[in-house]
Amino acid sequence: MIIKQILTRICVNEINQTIDFYERLTNEKCSNRFEYKKVGLELAVVGNFLVIAGSEEALIPFRSTTVTFLVDSVNDYKTFLNENGATILRDIQPVPTGFNMTVMHNDGVIVEYVEHRKV
Repeated sequence: MIIKQILTRICVNEINQTIDFYERLTNEKCSNRFEYKKVGLELAVVGNFLVIAGSEEALIPFRSTTVTFLVDSVNDYKTFLNENGATILRDIQPVPTGFNMTVMHNDGVIVEYVEHRKV
């Protein structure tokens, strides 16, 4: 099991200005940007920041998740987390980039685990 990247989540209503700011702040270009139409959001990755943009209503279910872990296998982490007392809040599901699940760790921190699909 490998955590490939840890992304700090930033929820906003307007994505373009936020991407521009974080590109200048980190001196890195946006490496991934896509729409998640099913939930009314647009997402972008700039360095170690995950920008999540949408209406206040669309953002509500995503605000309580504090961090995103990009991992090599969501299934392996699900097994590990179940064996170690974590609570699966949203089971593994397909998302535009591959698969994700949302988990509450024993300390109460809510984490999204994402496995990008193999291209």
